Amino acid sequence: MPELTFRDATFTDVDTLVELIESAYRGDASRAGWTTEADLLAGQRTDPEGVREVITAPGSRLLVAERAGEIVACCQLQKREAYVYFGMFSVSPSLQGAGVGKTVIAEAERIARAWGAEEIRMTVIRQREDLIAFYERRGFGRTGRFEPFPYGDERFGLPLRDDLEFAELAKPV
Repeated sequence: MPELTFRDATFTDVDTLVELIESAYRGDASRAGWTTEADLLAGQRTDPEGVREVITAPGSRLLVAERAGEIVACCQLQKREAYVYFGMFSVSPSLQGAGVGKTVIAEAERIARAWGAEEIRMTVIRQREDLIAFYERRGFGRTGRFEPFPYGDERFGLPLRDDLEFAELAKPV
């Protein structure tokens, strides 16, 4: 398999990135991988405007991973105080379980260290125990902090449950 190459996303990548992110988390396509949220949320995960916002946000990078010229994964990195926020992490469902995610996380950690961050943090839907366990195997730990799910904001999806919230995870870098 060709190696991954990394670069920052551009506006010409927006439609491809929306498709990738949606395929990793929502709808029937997401069921081909194991990161699906389709049993917790319907509707969209993101939209072109949301992706453009990440690309242009101060202190933010939307990192793209390519294999043989094709975008196969992405993640957001945003410098915040003494840590880097890690979000919008998506791997093509057909490549989940093939080591792509581990490689992207390693690159995100390398960038966070280069930025002088002390740790990398993320939020994960608390009910996603399998996904939290994946991050724990990569050295992330639960901080005990939680954030409410943005009920009523359809940009983040249509909740299928009324008990959703985000758990914060962190890892020293």
